Amino acid sequence: MTRRNHLIQPNGQPEFGVFPEGVERINYLDYDLRTTMDRKRGKLAKRLGFNQFQFISFASEYLIVGLAIVDLKLISNAFLYLYEPTTGRFEEFSFLQPLARHTSIEPAPNSGESKFRHGNNTLRIRAGRAPGIRKVDVNLNGRVVIDATVDESSAYQPLAICSRAGYDGWVFTQKSAAQLCRGRIHWNDSNYDLSDLNALAAVDWTAGFMRRETFWNWASLSCYLPDGRRLGFNFAAGVNETGFTENALWLDGRLIKVDMVNFQFDRYQPEHAWILRSSDGVIDLIFKPAGQRKEKINALIIKSNFTQHFGQFHGKIHLPDEMIELEGAWGFSEDHFAKW
Repeated sequence: MTRRNHLIQPNGQPEFGVFPEGVERINYLDYDLRTTMDRKRGKLAKRLGFNQFQFISFASEYLIVGLAIVDLKLISNAFLYLYEPTTGRFEEFSFLQPLARHTSIEPAPNSGESKFRHGNNTLRIRAGRAPGIRKVDVNLNGRVVIDATVDESSAYQPLAICSRAGYDGWVFTQKSAAQLCRGRIHWNDSNYDLSDLNALAAVDWTAGFMRRETFWNWASLSCYLPDGRRLGFNFAAGVNETGFTENALWLDGRLIKVDMVNFQFDRYQPEHAWILRSSDGVIDLIFKPAGQRKEKINALIIKSNFTQHFGQFHGKIHLPDEMIELEGAWGFSEDHFAKW
């Protein structure tokens, strides 16, 4: 199967489902956007209603990094945090731009550029089909400098899906985890080589006409197993379960779909463990937070209550031909309310 060129069909409606080869361009301006009473809406409404974000993580036993660029049109946001598990050292950076100034995300998951600038702070993510890499360039006024690439050149099987969102919307998302990566990270007086750290990367590229008010829980892992294989997963609940789920794991790059995942946690006890179990019995995990990045935005009609934890996963993954046991693999969980 070849990659789909466009998401929106000639009739103005998106193609819903899972796309094993991905989608070349999210041609959202061709969408027949209407009100709940079926009145057609114009290009300005389409531009203002189309939200986009890209999140990338680098994970190892020695360094955890999470960074994102978020374009909500009326406001944009970029953040980055770093955590050193062996010492507990943590630092985070967050920037807001009214009216999404100096922010752009091209609607092309595998060939576009996402960029954000705030003063002397810049974040840029560039994806290219040839040679198949996702380039990450960050410079936060010299305090944090990242020059890294995520390898998407061979055996690349992202989970790309489009599902309905509310009565008149839809969401496209493309996820991958446990991807090979290389490059360097400078953090104040420390320098890290991602290859030396045995770090792995995860990518979340999401866009669409999302529910006006929504929430989600999310978990992500990228690690090496004791036998040298790469294991990654992406689990979520609350946002994309209208016919399809964004739950999957990757074993040495091979995509394996997972059914619905139930997240059990106490929102007001952030140090308490989370329990994750899937309805098909594949996932039976405990997540123990080690720290968090938390942010609340209350900007007129836009609101966000965001908590992303980094910590360790323990438990079992039951596959048809084997059982994988995790004993402290580093990853992420998230609890997020949004009103766009």
